[in-house]
Amino acid sequence: MAQTLSEQILSRSAGRTVHAGDVVTVNVDLVMMHDSLSPGIIRVLHEELGAERVWDPARVAVVIDHVAPAASVQTAEKQAEVRRWARAQGITNLFDVGRGISHPVLVEEGLARPGMVIVGSDSHSTAYGCVAAFGTGMGTTDIALAAATGRTWFRVPETVLVRASGNFRPGVSAKDLGLRATRALRADGATYAAVEWHGLEHLSVMERMTLATLSIEVGAKAGLIPPTGIAQTVPDWLGVQEGASYSQLIEIDLATLDPQIAVPHTVDNVADLCDIGRVAVDVVYLGTCTNGHYEDMAAAASILRGRRIAPGLRMLVVPASAQALQRAAEDGTLATLLAAGATIGTPGCGACIGRHMGVLAPGEVCLFTGNRNFRGRMGSPEAQIYLASPEVAAATALTGYITHPQELL
Repeated sequence: MAQTLSEQILSRSAGRTVHAGDVVTVNVDLVMMHDSLSPGIIRVLHEELGAERVWDPARVAVVIDHVAPAASVQTAEKQAEVRRWARAQGITNLFDVGRGISHPVLVEEGLARPGMVIVGSDSHSTAYGCVAAFGTGMGTTDIALAAATGRTWFRVPETVLVRASGNFRPGVSAKDLGLRATRALRADGATYAAVEWHGLEHLSVMERMTLATLSIEVGAKAGLIPPTGIAQTVPDWLGVQEGASYSQLIEIDLATLDPQIAVPHTVDNVADLCDIGRVAVDVVYLGTCTNGHYEDMAAAASILRGRRIAPGLRMLVVPASAQALQRAAEDGTLATLLAAGATIGTPGCGACIGRHMGVLAPGEVCLFTGNRNFRGRMGSPEAQIYLASPEVAAATALTGYITHPQELL
């Protein structure tokens, strides 16, 4: 019987053939812990589970990314505690301040690979599906248990298929596809399901990560893109199988797709840009694991080149990783952003969780390339957050109001 990508991966990890609805105990290939939750995970691991050491230091990664660099003495103390613990455990995959957000970093480092089962202490651990890994987020206790034993359990998810056809028009990109699918599925449309994104062989790995991270915003357990057209070695047992069973099908023609905007205060409150009217903004924020990659900075730079951002507007660019920042510096992308008036932040999560590096004041309006626009997400609960693509972000930065990129291309 044909299997979905999730069924194939969990079958391999469980050591037997499984299908949607089965409850399985699986071997974990990689556990990711980040700075915000690591102190609690460490406490549960040692005090509640009684484990002195993680099961395999080589398969645990610790990333300092959520509040990096530290924004308070208390945060600095917690991060120092995590560093000491990682060294004592013999964990060599410790990625400190400035390396970037856990998800692109683990892909860049070759730690996240096709066919793996990866659990992380961040809800956007679905990101690892960009290389066709089964990535999913878990809470403190579950991550501690996985780190102690190398095992966890799942109900094998059903799979929702999002099938794209055609090619993007100028000024339209992966973020628009992700928001359009969110618009169709709604916030609970794929609860505990996997989402498979087909028809996207032409996208880079980090463009695929945009879609994999947005999968959690429709409730998905995992979000996977088939591993075609990527540089990573793909196991011969992993791939799209004709006849696999999907619980729902969403078809999207990229050639007719317009820029999409998620309007405050929910990710699934999505409309065509042309339907939202003239919305003035105070801040344009380009970054996060969803759209802080090199490709996103380059797309914005292509629109900003030779121009200056609107007077009175702030544009913050926070690269998703040091590697993305380095690439942008080498080819002139970074210089273009700076010349346009953008401010560049330390690679990491930045203001995405409202802790530092660009939080919003009451009444401010932000055009954000991230993944969540919940009330209070980026600072004041009285601020408004609109989600959009890097192309829309750049066009908006030039005019001061939410703008279609084609007006400036």
